[in-house]
Amino acid sequence: MTTSQPTPSQGQPLPAVLTDFDDTAAVQNVAEMLLEQFGDPAWKQVRQRFRGGEISLMEYQEIAFRQIRADRITMQEYVKASACLRPHFGALWEHCQAQGIPLAVVSQGLDFYIQALLDKEGFPQVPVYSVNTRFTSQGITYQYRHAHPGQERLGNSKGLVVDSYRRRGRYVIYIGDGRSDFEAAERADMVFAHKVLAEECTRKQIPFRPFGDFGDVLAAVKEFAPQNAGASAKPWRRAARLRPRESRAFAAYHEEGAP
Repeated sequence: MTTSQPTPSQGQPLPAVLTDFDDTAAVQNVAEMLLEQFGDPAWKQVRQRFRGGEISLMEYQEIAFRQIRADRITMQEYVKASACLRPHFGALWEHCQAQGIPLAVVSQGLDFYIQALLDKEGFPQVPVYSVNTRFTSQGITYQYRHAHPGQERLGNSKGLVVDSYRRRGRYVIYIGDGRSDFEAAERADMVFAHKVLAEECTRKQIPFRPFGDFGDVLAAVKEFAPQNAGASAKPWRRAARLRPRESRAFAAYHEEGAP
């Protein structure tokens, strides 16, 4: 059962919209698609070790993709041919652009496949907070630019990105599906959730709205009156538990199909 969230009140600043990628912005779990198509079958065993807490997210991700023999272009072409964005993403992006509302993808996944799908769908300019990669003759290298300092082994922190927008005075709307989104959901002002994240929010009594597609989010964003764009009043905040990210607890906050 969902718990209700307040609607925006007069005088609030405009929101920022942040969305997870795999199984949320994208209909598919694109990372798993690539591993299924090009990876060594042993990647599922590596995933089980991660889910069991034996290895970190960084280790799981890097080990699994290290076994892929396809090059960047081949994988990007496969993504463009096989994956798609969830309905009404484009309408939401256009509305946000018109109203000066930031919209960004926030992911613990890899930049090259996220960008491939955004390019294919006609949205190359959408900001992406993800793991940055380079393809070299020695293999893929990884940079975790959005992780808590010293905790890169846990992967990028979606909560850290949410906090950065809140510090700018934005009312953060967050959309996600998995346990890795829970850290962000605790910090966001409005949450759209499905799958495991919806279950976690219900269990932790964090208010959320059900997520079906981006039409739901667009309707919520339109609750913010355009004349509020220059308002200086602080946005409504629910009593989120802004505890520091704990390595033991966070190890459980993974996607069902992470990364």
